[in-house]
Amino acid sequence: MLFPKKVKYRKWQSGRKNEKVQWAPETRGISLAFGSFGLKAMSPARVRSNQIESARKATSRTIGKTGKMWTRIFPDRPYTSKPAQMGMGKGKGDLQGYVFEVRPGRVLFEVDGVDEGTAVKALMKAGAKLPVKTKVVRRAPKE
Repeated sequence: MLFPKKVKYRKWQSGRKNEKVQWAPETRGISLAFGSFGLKAMSPARVRSNQIESARKATSRTIGKTGKMWTRIFPDRPYTSKPAQMGMGKGKGDLQGYVFEVRPGRVLFEVDGVDEGTAVKALMKAGAKLPVKTKVVRRAPKE
């Protein structure tokens, strides 16, 4: 699974709860940069590292050895939780893993080197593994 080699702070603060900020469209990473087909997020969510890995495995198995795949997101935000049956107080919980905050419009995965049917099938499988609504996008033809 993906996680940073080194972090400056072990625990982050929670972040914004305002839904307007979460649903604001992404401004970076919104167009295809490497492949011919991509998986674009249509809703906001926090995607965990194990969900990213699961989607990556599903895609790479479907496209086979001929295709190439790029993961455009990296989980660098730590999340914590307290054990079950723990009372309030007593400080912040222990580190559980890392997440990436996805906003609508972000390209999550890209695929190239395979035909359109295989690419769409692979990316749809990856989208089913993620907690966001997604759609498959393709590179615009050159004129």
